Amino acid sequence: MKLMRQFQFEHWWFLGMLTGLIILPWAVTLLFCPNAFEALAQIPAGTILTANLWAVGWGVANVLSGLCLVRIGVALTGAILTGLGASLGVTLPLIVKGSGLFQDAPDLVSPAGLTVLAGVGVMLLGVGFAALAGFGRERARPQRALNAGSFSGGLIMAAIAGLLSCGMGLAFVYGQGPIMHAMRSAGAAEVPATFAVWAVGLFGGALVNLVYPLFLMARNRSFGVLRRNWTEAALATFMGINLAVGIVLMGAGMRALGALGASVGFGIQQASQMLGSQGLGFLSGEWHGVTGRPRRQMFFAIACLIAAALIMAWGNRLAG
Repeated sequence: MKLMRQFQFEHWWFLGMLTGLIILPWAVTLLFCPNAFEALAQIPAGTILTANLWAVGWGVANVLSGLCLVRIGVALTGAILTGLGASLGVTLPLIVKGSGLFQDAPDLVSPAGLTVLAGVGVMLLGVGFAALAGFGRERARPQRALNAGSFSGGLIMAAIAGLLSCGMGLAFVYGQGPIMHAMRSAGAAEVPATFAVWAVGLFGGALVNLVYPLFLMARNRSFGVLRRNWTEAALATFMGINLAVGIVLMGAGMRALGALGASVGFGIQQASQMLGSQGLGFLSGEWHGVTGRPRRQMFFAIACLIAAALIMAWGNRLAG
């Protein structure tokens, strides 16, 4: 995103989401899942509807997060999305059990459930310090011109996006059982069947992520920008591939962790995502010239995230 000069938000977002949420998952599903359409017809309509309702919430969150990357930076956006999204995405499957193997998840008040909740608490502590660090960074850099809107407005948008962002994980949690069963019964292997869950379950979110940038390009009459710079088009496409691979790996990891994987897998993925965003924020210069308390607060936030991931992993071991 930071390497692009001609592409605006709507251009790279459209190409990235088209690649990552439509082209790649549906291509794998149709090419490597035998009799894919017949298998899709066997999936209960309620499963598809539930997954896509969660996906629409995630789609809104995803668009807001893209805007927040421009407004308040990668590091702070990642911190807020991770903490708020993980708190809901980790807790809910312990209360309302997911589909397939996630139906056997421990209860919220079990030793494993309470340990996972402790990990969420540590993660939220890290988010709080990340937010404080972000405010301190802005005070330390008064000369920095915001790309769009105010810092406080971006912070509010990031909070809303964080609450809705768990929809991606929950679309998988409540959809993977019937969808993977249908695909595997038709002869699909594990990986293509996992792609199929995301292709079907995230379709509503994909539409949200495509309609909004299309609206912006229509309003600004800027469709022609998509053809002006093939290097930036390739970068946007790579963003989409990166998104799709990350989503599929998350789903596979959640299943590999067993019954508690819906909660623990999503929590660890969110913590890892925030660690990546903090690293990128530092490497790309978001913290250049900022020293003292804000930097120490962000380092403490990162330590909290690492500790939270370890605590949740221990909770998964207790579920054994």
